[in-house]
Amino acid sequence: TPLETRLLLPHTPVTFPEFEKLQTSPMTWLITGVAGFIGSNLLESLLALDQTVVGLDNLATGSRRNFDEVRQWVSPSQWARFRFVEGDIRDLETCRRTCDSSQPDVVLHQAALGSVPRSIRDPLSVHSVNVTGFLNMLVATRDTNNSRFVYASSSSVYGDHPALPKVEDVTGRPMSPYGASKQTDELYAAVFSRCYGLQTVGLRYFNVFGRRQNPEGPYAAVIPRWVSAMLREEPVEIFGDGETSRDFCYVANVVQANILAGLVEDPEAIGKVYNIAVGARTSLNDLFGLIRDKLADSRKMGACDAPVYREFRSGDMRHSHASIERATKWLGYRPSHTIVQGLDESLEWYVQNLSDETNRTENHT
Repeated sequence: TPLETRLLLPHTPVTFPEFEKLQTSPMTWLITGVAGFIGSNLLESLLALDQTVVGLDNLATGSRRNFDEVRQWVSPSQWARFRFVEGDIRDLETCRRTCDSSQPDVVLHQAALGSVPRSIRDPLSVHSVNVTGFLNMLVATRDTNNSRFVYASSSSVYGDHPALPKVEDVTGRPMSPYGASKQTDELYAAVFSRCYGLQTVGLRYFNVFGRRQNPEGPYAAVIPRWVSAMLREEPVEIFGDGETSRDFCYVANVVQANILAGLVEDPEAIGKVYNIAVGARTSLNDLFGLIRDKLADSRKMGACDAPVYREFRSGDMRHSHASIERATKWLGYRPSHTIVQGLDESLEWYVQNLSDETNRTENHT
């Protein structure tokens, strides 16, 4: 019987036969950025699959609260398979010690400073984490036991190239320091594959959203930021005319892709980069309507005013739409969630998280 795992779905098991081998041959996985949004979702699914996980994070943008939530979803014996190392990927010795002590079969490198606006305001910090930290983890992985290195890249690599859908071998010039940092990561990964034989797989994420994505702060992603604003009856801001479009990808799809990339055996699949998305695009105006209507239908909010339109932001691509043919062919990737299904799964978490935060603030004051 194929292994069934929630893959972040508390009530709906999803079957991925490719994961069967993990039942009989458990592996050790090292996740950088494990306390963050994507990292903690990877942690939860791998522990649910009875894997051994070592996590590295400096807690700059991640949170121990994410660990508390993961612990609620796995059994005590599964939680005991997790070891956390608090440390910074910008320190090479920390990376080496973590790899040496864990001897991972697969490294899932998620640690990064995201956000195009952040990178424009502070390119040095973004470079130090996204490029120097990335190179440190490549070196540490190479020097340990040549574990497979699966890393998070970004659709920002496509830059100013106008063609749609985006295909992996056709990119433009980066439009932000963030995009440049991710393009540099891909170059380094390719060089390490050629020079040292390191097995690398790059995953170009397209606008990931879902549970544990922080709705607060100046660099919050659009979906949690808008949900937060609607629930608080605050104005929703759209940069531009609202016809900017994105290929929004629920985090369960990203978890699936990472595990498949860690397991794939075909040597032709190694050394490539893959778009990880749904293969469809949604305008910001349509996204606003989807979120507003779903919150209203669930009676979490009443009427919502029209959005407030602001000037286009520097560094933002006009449209983003991925071809996922390569990931389907070589990794066996098949998205389990559309944007609508992802919103159905994640809105409840956003609403509960915001309510809990409000209660904590009120109790504190």
